[in-house]
Amino acid sequence: MKKLILFTSVALASGVLFANVYNSMVNAVATDSDIPNSVMAAREFFKTVNPGDFFRIFSPATQIFTLLSLILFWRTAKSARVFLGIALLCYILGDIFAFTYFHPRSDLMFLSEPVPDDETLRRLSSEWSSMNWVRSFVLLVGVVCLFLAVDRIYSFKQKTHQTEL
Repeated sequence: MKKLILFTSVALASGVLFANVYNSMVNAVATDSDIPNSVMAAREFFKTVNPGDFFRIFSPATQIFTLLSLILFWRTAKSARVFLGIALLCYILGDIFAFTYFHPRSDLMFLSEPVPDDETLRRLSSEWSSMNWVRSFVLLVGVVCLFLAVDRIYSFKQKTHQTEL
């Protein structure tokens, strides 16, 4: 059961990372391509659902499974505990970015009435795009730390098993 929680954490974190990269490579580029027309098209396209609907589910799930992994593997190698803690902090930092930086800009671009002027839309879109790569990097650090934690956990178990023999 412990391994299932750990590997679920890795899978969810990887999914959140790649969804975030997708947003940078596809949605942000499309939105930035022909302002204001592209913003108006995105407003219409994201009227029913938007990428935030994905992240509202999978980002907290990633944090919960990473926290559970930290708790369940607390007694293994100290380095595993450190890597799990860093990963958890990265995912929390990603959400802090989302709520303090990305949501306000997205709300202005896609929800506000009246629609901001073209120059404001260009600025908001550019800021959003640039910082989303920073958020992706933070999430990547978290995923790498999770993989390092998995490595340390298995190395620890292997050493423990060899000393028992």
